[in-house]
Amino acid sequence: MSILVETRLPDETDPDNGFEVSQTAWDLGGMVLLQQTAPAYRFERTQEKLQFSPVDHWTITFLRKGSTWTGVDGRVAMNTPGTLEIRSLGTPFRGRALATEAVSLIVPVDEFADCGGLPATSNNAILGGLRAELLINYLASLAAKLDHITCEDLPSVKDRLREMVFETVAPLVTRDRDDDRTTQIGLMARARRFIQGNLASAELTPDTLCRELGISRTRLYELFASSGGVANYIRRRRLSTVHAILFDPSNSQRIAEVAYAFGFESAANFSRAFTQQFGYSPSNVRKHMQPRNGQPDAASAERAKISFEKLLIMLGNA
Repeated sequence: MSILVETRLPDETDPDNGFEVSQTAWDLGGMVLLQQTAPAYRFERTQEKLQFSPVDHWTITFLRKGSTWTGVDGRVAMNTPGTLEIRSLGTPFRGRALATEAVSLIVPVDEFADCGGLPATSNNAILGGLRAELLINYLASLAAKLDHITCEDLPSVKDRLREMVFETVAPLVTRDRDDDRTTQIGLMARARRFIQGNLASAELTPDTLCRELGISRTRLYELFASSGGVANYIRRRRLSTVHAILFDPSNSQRIAEVAYAFGFESAANFSRAFTQQFGYSPSNVRKHMQPRNGQPDAASAERAKISFEKLLIMLGNA
């Protein structure tokens, strides 16, 4: 979980007793469903972690057991069984949890772009009532049946989840059109959509983004400060997209061709940046996806598994 939060045991807990956690994550093709059982702990997503982490998704969590308290901007939200908690990973927060059993849905912010995005006031909100109960029941039912869902089912599952989350959250939180955070989230959604749609363009520059958004370079840099800068954000999105292409066994392009198509002029620089972001080389991705008699063998499939951290980084490209 280190990509998301820094964790530590409660002050009164002896670390020699251990810290046993069970966690299962399912890739839903653009969303992640996470089940976790953990003892009491404290957690914090710092401003420094935001700067170096490319993950700014929404998390929607319900508890089967336990309680959590999370503070954002001095406001503490308490989550208990029967309620939904929604929080942005794009802002700092800190809190504590009792021994919990939790189910979380992790969704890229751009999944709601066509709906105008989730309101900024959704961040660190606790939702109850019939709407929240319906979504909790659907998530619980889905988690219980995931072992039986096929790849062909995933697009419809993902679409239904997106609709249910938006229909649950948007009516239950207050929209404040004058809130600067709302403006910033709207700008970021527009910027991300433009970047994702123009990743292969040589004209994708900070100046182009400024013209598209109608903002100054200073405002643009402020917008992407928590993402490590606009240039770093664009590079990470390009690398994630190249990874998805190389991971596709039906794509026969040479690695260098794919890299050049997404603005990497030097094969050495591309390989170094790719390895730095994912922890393995681009050639390893291709090697592990080589089919045998038309199908990847079991050993290759096992090697091709990705970590929870890499899954979250690549989440927006599914």
